[in-house]
Amino acid sequence: MIFKSKSPVITEESVLEKLRLVKDPDLHRDIVSLGFIKQLKIEEGNVSFQVELTTPACPVKEQLKAQCEEVVKSISGVKEVSVTMTANVRTGTTQSNRIALPTVKNVIAVASGKGGVGKSTVTINLSMALAADGARVGLLDADIYGPSIPLMMGTLDEKPESRDKRVIPIEREGVKMMSMGYLIPPGEPVVWRGPMVHGALTQFLNQVEWGELDYLLIDMPPGTGDAQLTISQSAPLSGAVIVTTPQEVSLIDARKGLKMFQNVKIPILGIVENMSGFVCGHCQEVTPIFRQGGGLKIAQEAGVQLLGSIPLDPKVAETSDLGRPMVISNPESEVSKRYRKMARDIAAKLSVMSVESSGQFKPLTMDWQ
Repeated sequence: MIFKSKSPVITEESVLEKLRLVKDPDLHRDIVSLGFIKQLKIEEGNVSFQVELTTPACPVKEQLKAQCEEVVKSISGVKEVSVTMTANVRTGTTQSNRIALPTVKNVIAVASGKGGVGKSTVTINLSMALAADGARVGLLDADIYGPSIPLMMGTLDEKPESRDKRVIPIEREGVKMMSMGYLIPPGEPVVWRGPMVHGALTQFLNQVEWGELDYLLIDMPPGTGDAQLTISQSAPLSGAVIVTTPQEVSLIDARKGLKMFQNVKIPILGIVENMSGFVCGHCQEVTPIFRQGGGLKIAQEAGVQLLGSIPLDPKVAETSDLGRPMVISNPESEVSKRYRKMARDIAAKLSVMSVESSGQFKPLTMDWQ
């Protein structure tokens, strides 16, 4: 008589036990205790499950997927492993006295202390990078006097529609947008006093049909005046990103902008150093036109993260003027890669802040430098 050996029994407990070996490097906990594992199925040696991350822009998404496949394949009797990576963005923490945006999970202000540092370019490319990763993204141009988003997004001739007393934002490449530039004739100046600016920004926040968004990025006007104060005190900001160039005159104003957000209890997500050096198109030598290390200096002073440095690239200005942001028109360029990394780091930090505030776990000491 010939006896056939039985295949090893694969249980849900054995799979979860292996998956506990996989840890989220930002949250410092295993993905099982964090509740990331969904729809686990075991059928004749084939194991399938979803890993639900806290953001589609997770910087270690592929690394976590590979680790999950590796540990589950090590179980005796497992033939195939199918891992689907999904995401459910957590709602950021905001102060209760802010304008309610119930369908927007995280609101991010991108600011600078002075003009001319490329803040709008940074904001646009960060929004495009988040959208390309699968996030639902909105972009609000809060520069009432000098709106630039319509031109730089190639939507200058478009006009928003109104429906049920709500304004429908313009959409491009999956990013929903609103700007004063859509509401006034080209070249027409906005000559308003502070209260009118306050009213316009408030309407942009609560009368635009933003829909379900994971991230709403606000392109702040330069400086620390009425418009900046309206946004920082009224909008439910999850955090702020400060853009500067390396030169000292920019750093002086960037410190002021950073201090303004700290005064109103808005977390600083990090510093972006723009125009960090010119890369020669022939020899690739980097020339620091605006000095070096300014972004790192202010980040260290404030105890916040330097998200990254963006070099000067003539294509950035060219693509912005043509309404084709760098991340979309030249996705494999070094500049685009840096924007994608910064966007993912911002998303990861917001996730950590949300989980920390929920009391789900007590994090280990984290170094954001």
